[in-house]
Amino acid sequence: MAQHTPPAPRICPACDGIASAAVTIGGRDARGHLRIITVDCPACRGAGTVPVRRVQEGIRA
Repeated sequence: MAQHTPPAPRICPACDGIASAAVTIGGRDARGHLRIITVDCPACRGAGTVPVRRVQEGIRA
């Protein structure tokens, strides 16, 4: 019997699946380390994927 393959997760269109990025805020601290912050994609909240939209029956777009 054939096994069903689960559908691939939908990649977030806003970040193309790269949900988090490290960004330097410029300069260095007293010890010489770069000051870095981590920024998450606001559309997928750092997951990289978006849930599948379910189409409601009887409604056409």
